[in-house]
Amino acid sequence: MTNLLLDLPPLSAARFASIEDRVARLLGTGQDVVITQGEALLPLEGAIRATAGPGTTALNVITGPYGQTFGDWLRDCGATVVDLTVPFHTAVTAEQVRDAFAEHPEIDFVSLVHAEAATGNTNPVAAIGEVVREHGALFYLDAVASVGAEPVLPDAWGVDLCVIGAQKAMGGPAGVSAVSVSERAWARMAANPNAPRRSYLSLLDWKERWIDGGRTTLLHAPAQLEMLALEACVERIETEGLESVMARHASAAAATRAGASALGGGIAPYVHDAADAAPVATTLRAPSGTNASELVARALAADPDLPLAAGGGALAREMIRVNHYGPDATRGTVRACLTALATALKDAGLSVDLPAALTAAEQAWRQSGLAPRTP
Repeated sequence: MTNLLLDLPPLSAARFASIEDRVARLLGTGQDVVITQGEALLPLEGAIRATAGPGTTALNVITGPYGQTFGDWLRDCGATVVDLTVPFHTAVTAEQVRDAFAEHPEIDFVSLVHAEAATGNTNPVAAIGEVVREHGALFYLDAVASVGAEPVLPDAWGVDLCVIGAQKAMGGPAGVSAVSVSERAWARMAANPNAPRRSYLSLLDWKERWIDGGRTTLLHAPAQLEMLALEACVERIETEGLESVMARHASAAAATRAGASALGGGIAPYVHDAADAAPVATTLRAPSGTNASELVARALAADPDLPLAAGGGALAREMIRVNHYGPDATRGTVRACLTALATALKDAGLSVDLPAALTAAEQAWRQSGLAPRTP
């Protein structure tokens, strides 16, 4: 096995380009797709620094921690930033975005996270995209968590910069990501004197030296293992069918939410409205008087491989995340997580009804339209 990992033949430019094409088909886009050699923060930051600067007025939607990060980058670029912050237990609406344009008609850039795995909400990108198009602003979307779990359609939604990563619903590695770029976005970059060039953050380097050159010569030696892993996970999605992959994630989310609601003990879905809840991960509010981090530690004591985590930062005391994405978007994973949480709650002295939780999860899985399957 060691030799198989180490003694790899060089990855050709043609193979690299073919993987880009498969990612483009996954997104249903005719835009240029650039695969970047690093975790998704690389193209997320690179895209902002390439298209924003002094003179940019950006509407930055904050429905979780990544929106906060994007605002920091935008300000660092010299952009004027209008933050639209909504409670993390809900989603932003197209009407709120429309109101922001009415108050600040000078907005020419909109940054949005599709699904916030960290907070468990998902935003209505299609409706927001209509509003953004009406005003002619450039539309930047973080779809890292949502791709594979729910539809991601840059062309249909008018998204100019759509960043994805392989590490969540796609079930791939964290060390490779991609961004689709519209002609409008390329033009904005070319006109931006502050856009990174001759830099690992530079998308323009890829445009001028890779895409415009016919994709014949790579800018640097590709990360072979990550590229082959990305190719493999795209192939796995193609084999199962994207609709089926998304259905599994929707079923896992519905089952987790229903099971947690029936479990008792004071635990409840963190995102109030199921329509605002992301298929990629379900967040739960820890019972009053408990600490989410401690509950998760108890839940993981018997099985540390379960996809359970406490919320990040200030949310560590109150939020539990069930990360049912990729290979963990299964009925078995949901049942195991509910069982572990029930044990943790009982250890904390709370009364729970695990049979009711498992029954509710099973019913929700069936009602979601996907037949139960063994993981």
